[in-house]
Amino acid sequence: MEAEHQDFSWQTQPQAAQQVRQSAMGFCDEIAFLADLAAAMQGKTGTRWTDWIDHFQLRDESLLREQLRAVGFVCDADGTATRWWHPGGLFPQYRLVANQRPHLAIKVESVADFLAAHDLDSPIDGTPLAALRTATVAEGPRSLLRVVERHGCRKHSCPQPTADQVLAILRHQEAFRLRRRDFADPLDGFAHARRLIENAHADIETDRTCDLFFAAERQYWQQRNRAAQIQKARQDTLGLGWANHDHHTYRSSREYFAELIAVLESLGFVCRERFYGGAEAGWGAQVLEQAATGIVIFADVDLSPTEVTGDFAHDGLQQQTELGTVGLWCKLHGEAFLQAGMHHLECQFDFDAARRQLAAEGIETMAPFTDFTYLKQAFTVGERWPIGAPRIDRLLATGQITAPQAAEFRERGAIGSHLEILERNQGYKGFNQTGISEIIRDTDPRRAQP
Repeated sequence: MEAEHQDFSWQTQPQAAQQVRQSAMGFCDEIAFLADLAAAMQGKTGTRWTDWIDHFQLRDESLLREQLRAVGFVCDADGTATRWWHPGGLFPQYRLVANQRPHLAIKVESVADFLAAHDLDSPIDGTPLAALRTATVAEGPRSLLRVVERHGCRKHSCPQPTADQVLAILRHQEAFRLRRRDFADPLDGFAHARRLIENAHADIETDRTCDLFFAAERQYWQQRNRAAQIQKARQDTLGLGWANHDHHTYRSSREYFAELIAVLESLGFVCRERFYGGAEAGWGAQVLEQAATGIVIFADVDLSPTEVTGDFAHDGLQQQTELGTVGLWCKLHGEAFLQAGMHHLECQFDFDAARRQLAAEGIETMAPFTDFTYLKQAFTVGERWPIGAPRIDRLLATGQITAPQAAEFRERGAIGSHLEILERNQGYKGFNQTGISEIIRDTDPRRAQP
């Protein structure tokens, strides 16, 4: 399934970015708690407070509407208000209202966790496990600071769950968390995941199912990655969770790629742009987005030049004898959707501050593979995972690795997962194809160094 918005030539949006910054600083100048929180985010988590903004609520004035429209925002109705969003960039929403007090809302994974972290007893709007929960945490002379927790709801009001729905959410949350991942035939693993998703669809909406599924995916990835554990703990000191996630990356064997895409589409994802690293790089990727949850997927696969013009996400790819970087990673560790878990989670940071602070915690980063003014990216040094003897034996028997490589994998394992540090500026929503090709090459198990 393709996204309705077909223009994926993402551009920087400097005027919209200036509009958002101007709106944000008005709140920060007025609310002391927000200024302190911004400093703590920078100093304790290596993140920029503006990247945590979910939305602004401002008074509906004709001048503001004209300003938003002039920099590319579009609007639709949201109850008694208008909701303004930017189709060409990554920006907070604006909610324009007639008679309510202005507020800025910070996005968090759990409102209760945020209140506990800051020793606040603010009442929470929204029952436990509701798709939308909010709380006012500070105020200035004219405006409020709120925190918001979303679970597949992009609007500003959502129905409260019934008692039966609460039980269903808990049941499917547990099912995804305990999802069996290790199958002799990976197709059985995909079929098992499909059944779990279909069972959830019978009880809860697709968007909530997607939210639950990826919360479990992040947990599984995190338990296998020390950098993730350390950074999550840092963000949890402020009660933020992983609400700053930018995209989730899966690596897939060629023969299972169409199955991966189909499962993701069953969760409400639509295909965005495609990437091809070139004949020398030997890889491609499909970007997918689930708008209601704000989750973006980068799905990597070995790809040949003749396949890039086709719909490789849906047409299916045949298994090849020669393995590229992505295919070998999957044969060593298992499919990212199954045994291995995600290759990396990429979150939004202050690029320099995050790398410096993580280094102080013993987490080093690789050389940046993107260093533009509008986009910066770098992997943490990857986790080295042990490789099971049967996997090595199969690869050696088929001639897909050499005897010295097999010996290396037996003795030292191979690089598994990463945390990716990313900084976006000027609302840039795209990716750096050249830089990604370089990091794909540099993380090839046959050449990755300790």
